[in-house]
Amino acid sequence: MLNTERPILGMDIGGTSIKAGVLIGSQLEDIRSIPTPAQMPQDFILQAIVDFIKTYLHHDFYAIGIGIPGLIDVEKGIVLNLGNIPSFKKVYLKDFIQEQFDKPTFINNDANCFALGEYRFGVAEKFKHVVGITLGTGLGGGIIANGHLYCGHNCAAGEWCSVPYLDNDFEEYCSSKFFISKYGAKPKALYKKAQKGDPQALLAYQEFGHHMGELIKHILYAMAPEAIVLGGSIRKAYPYFKDSMMETISTFRYPSISGNLKVLISNLDETAIHGAVALVDEYITLPRTVH
Repeated sequence: MLNTERPILGMDIGGTSIKAGVLIGSQLEDIRSIPTPAQMPQDFILQAIVDFIKTYLHHDFYAIGIGIPGLIDVEKGIVLNLGNIPSFKKVYLKDFIQEQFDKPTFINNDANCFALGEYRFGVAEKFKHVVGITLGTGLGGGIIANGHLYCGHNCAAGEWCSVPYLDNDFEEYCSSKFFISKYGAKPKALYKKAQKGDPQALLAYQEFGHHMGELIKHILYAMAPEAIVLGGSIRKAYPYFKDSMMETISTFRYPSISGNLKVLISNLDETAIHGAVALVDEYITLPRTVH
């Protein structure tokens, strides 16, 4: 577990909300959120981010880590595009924040932050090769390779959402899109019905599990991780898609890989913020201890 001697501010910027928290020692504290003014001009949104950060200055944080969806030039800290915030195109976010606060700032994809957060603070701490998968409105992926975050060029590694699958792509079958398009209901509503034994809801999650198994097989061929961590709201329904998922994974060609795979369920409420603060430790050396 990452344990810093100086506080770090972590932020998770999404299309609906901007969340933040401060890592003090090994604990994430003062977690708050504000609505994202997603439809406003770029300058307005940047000022909202600055104003939010200012409310944390009393913590005297050392550095800032930010997770944000989309493709990112990690070295330069440029947000190249962000689908759910239309005005965010080629935003020099790292330079902007550093000029405002004179503190080291690091930007990365939010799914990468999820994987890093689980590796540094969550259920994947004891593994060196990990893939994190977020299951929600969309499908996200992050990679820990040999104990470090692997991003690829412009944070595009782990974008299994766009890999062709059946008549579409994996995101169409391994996110809420599957339940809405195939069953006309949101996964949360079907989850509640499944808990009551509703046959159609149980079938929906059984089919979802099969598609998840095919996704994980694809990941195993590419990355051969020791563990896969599932996050996002759909993870709560894991008992209802676990069996069909594991049955599909069992058809993987190399049993020495699939048979030893650990499928873990995230138990962190703010994994993306945990991962955002861990970005600072990932890219610069801070006074710290590792337990």
